[in-house]
Amino acid sequence: MARLAYSLLFYLLTPFIFLRLLWRSRRAPGYRKRWGERLGYVTPIVASSQVIWVHSVSVGETLAAVPMIKALQQRYPDALLAVTTMTPTGSARVKAEFGDSVYHVYAPYDLPCAVNRFLRRVRPQLLVIMETELWPNLIHCCRQHGTPVVVANARLSEKSAEGYRRFSALTAPMLAMVDRVAAQHVDDGARFRSLGLSDEQLTITGNIKFDLSIDEPLKQRAGELRAEWRGIEGRPVWLVASTHAGEEEIVLRAFRQLLTIFPSLLLVLVPRHPERFQDVVQLCEGHRFRAVKRSLGDVPGEGDQILLGDTMGELLLFFGACDIAFVGGSLVPVGGHNLIEPAAWQKPVLSGPHLFNFSEASRLLLEAGGMAICADDQALAGEVRLLLESPESAESMATAAKQVADNNRGALQRLLDVIEHQLSSQ
Repeated sequence: MARLAYSLLFYLLTPFIFLRLLWRSRRAPGYRKRWGERLGYVTPIVASSQVIWVHSVSVGETLAAVPMIKALQQRYPDALLAVTTMTPTGSARVKAEFGDSVYHVYAPYDLPCAVNRFLRRVRPQLLVIMETELWPNLIHCCRQHGTPVVVANARLSEKSAEGYRRFSALTAPMLAMVDRVAAQHVDDGARFRSLGLSDEQLTITGNIKFDLSIDEPLKQRAGELRAEWRGIEGRPVWLVASTHAGEEEIVLRAFRQLLTIFPSLLLVLVPRHPERFQDVVQLCEGHRFRAVKRSLGDVPGEGDQILLGDTMGELLLFFGACDIAFVGGSLVPVGGHNLIEPAAWQKPVLSGPHLFNFSEASRLLLEAGGMAICADDQALAGEVRLLLESPESAESMATAAKQVADNNRGALQRLLDVIEHQLSSQ
């Protein structure tokens, strides 16, 4: 009954959901395209090959899924990987990483008709959901079609768990139909169990983001970019990554303070969402900073203070080219973004206090001394100043961060074992 009421409400809201897509398309035109896919009108897969469906919502989940997808392609060379996303940026990342080697469309909205239409056309033997994208009709319809569901690299903050508890009449039956939850940490597993997941459905695999691979060509590109940014005078480079609205103002205030001590400091500022790129440029100019754009191929000269990272798919490269990395989504209550990437590059990691999306990774980094928390512009300026004035402190923090990244590898193999068990048990 609860799922029926939920479905009726979703049908009633669907026109407004498409109106929201139109609204978002003012700045991100991709939201105006491929609406049929969101209702399950996708190209049927006619081949008789095994289909493994991987769903990742947007860029962050897609980047985390890339090593897993590549490993599945190697392990099951005769299988077809169907990779779905919900956002244009996530879609662009899939196309850039895999091209035509995977079947890629948008995932259907959680309407019974849309999900069933998608399942009839794609016919997956397994659904792997990245992190915690749980939808009642999706999981129910998969059960009806005989498609096992694995929630991979699953994380569940206390805030999210509390939200699911408010709708326990939907949550408990939904979790009962999930075949396996491969959780990042025992705390995530405990929260899933508190919502009704059984011990038999749960495996603790760790965070596959620790299994990040940085190959030699990428290291070479990062070295070249670092030399380009630093210039002849060897200016220091501070990367501020994945910022959200409200964070850039804090960063720019800190940057203004730092320029009085380090006048050659270059700030590389990368907003999380492309539709905000132009707003952030205007914000920088409004604060009377001289800013150039990465998308235009601009190389920051001696008089340029800020490089706006307004391209997609280059953030991992940027981490390798900087001296100090701050990871956004943490000065405002978004929950933080990937702290593991700068750690894997052996960079000192800075963050704001809102880290509920990366609670375990942040705990490990803090305990090891590989990371520092900065609550405001004063603390941020003070920490960057300390690291710039004391190369020994910066090196110590960077080494500790790298050790945490190296010591926590292995989750990907454990997750692949879970997936193999589900495929072999059909």
